[in-house]
Amino acid sequence: MNIVVLAGGISTERDVSLITGKNVVNALRSVGENAVLLDVFLGYKGDISSFFEDGAQNHNAINDIGIVDPSIEDIKKARGTSSNSLFGENVIEICKMADFVFLALHGEDGEDGKVQATFDLLDIKYSGSGCLASAMAMNKYISKQMMDANGIKNAKYIFAKKENANLKYEYPCVIKPTSGGSSVGISIVKSEEDFENAVKTAFKYEDEIIIEEFIEGREFSVGVLGDTVLPPIEIIPKEGFYDYKNKYQAGMTIEICPAELSKEDTKRLQENTKRVFDVLNLEVYGRIDFILSKENNEFYCLEANSLPGLTSMSLLPQEAQAIGIDYPCLCKKIIELSQKKY
Repeated sequence: MNIVVLAGGISTERDVSLITGKNVVNALRSVGENAVLLDVFLGYKGDISSFFEDGAQNHNAINDIGIVDPSIEDIKKARGTSSNSLFGENVIEICKMADFVFLALHGEDGEDGKVQATFDLLDIKYSGSGCLASAMAMNKYISKQMMDANGIKNAKYIFAKKENANLKYEYPCVIKPTSGGSSVGISIVKSEEDFENAVKTAFKYEDEIIIEEFIEGREFSVGVLGDTVLPPIEIIPKEGFYDYKNKYQAGMTIEICPAELSKEDTKRLQENTKRVFDVLNLEVYGRIDFILSKENNEFYCLEANSLPGLTSMSLLPQEAQAIGIDYPCLCKKIIELSQKKY
């Protein structure tokens, strides 16, 4: 098959997306698929009739993920046009030519359902969940409301818009952008003097934020692949919390898979994972993050990821490997499960 691996874009997770895309291309090519990377924002300026031959080396220039999230303004300047459209030159045309599009996009304008909705209208086949599920999972306010309505435990919270004044919350608390990913813009606040700066940081990324109670405990993530709930993985940052740096810089975090939990707790966590996955109408694959409260031994859902990372540091590939699914097989399986939608 001719497969476009769509990556990049202009979210704060651009670098993560590009590494995911590079890995997916190499994996699919290793099992005989003609996969080619395409940056959804920068596009392709060559002759599209030969894209699947001439673009085959697009992924080789991609470097490792930086310590901080990339400058989106610099990416916009690199395009060389005044257009702010997410879709760069020839992107839609190339995706129409492809047999399938593997979505390696992360974050806003990629994981939030907009690309999925566009492709649905244009009859372009793609991997992962549909537009509605993607939108609900990406927006923490909506996903928390869905969890509340279905009795799924999550941290108590308030929702705030940028025009709100005199925001207050008891300490410690967590302040985060409503639709961000990779922990960009997130702060753990332990004092009043830190609160204002944390609010400003979150609002720097979005006009809507979530302020929620801080739950002390162990952090876990659980992937879903089709009808299979994968083994949980425990995440233990060596310093601070599981932020952008700790997620993507080697040696910063200890990850244990399968997690060291009792059979009862493992079953309970996996059942909670499937409930969140189903409540948000997710399809094909995803990853759900939890905290096991030190206070009451209950699992609290942190968020759902409809297009989880597939970098060498990512959690889902480790969980799949724990049940004997190697990386190329994981990528092939995602395509096979996605094709069943059509």
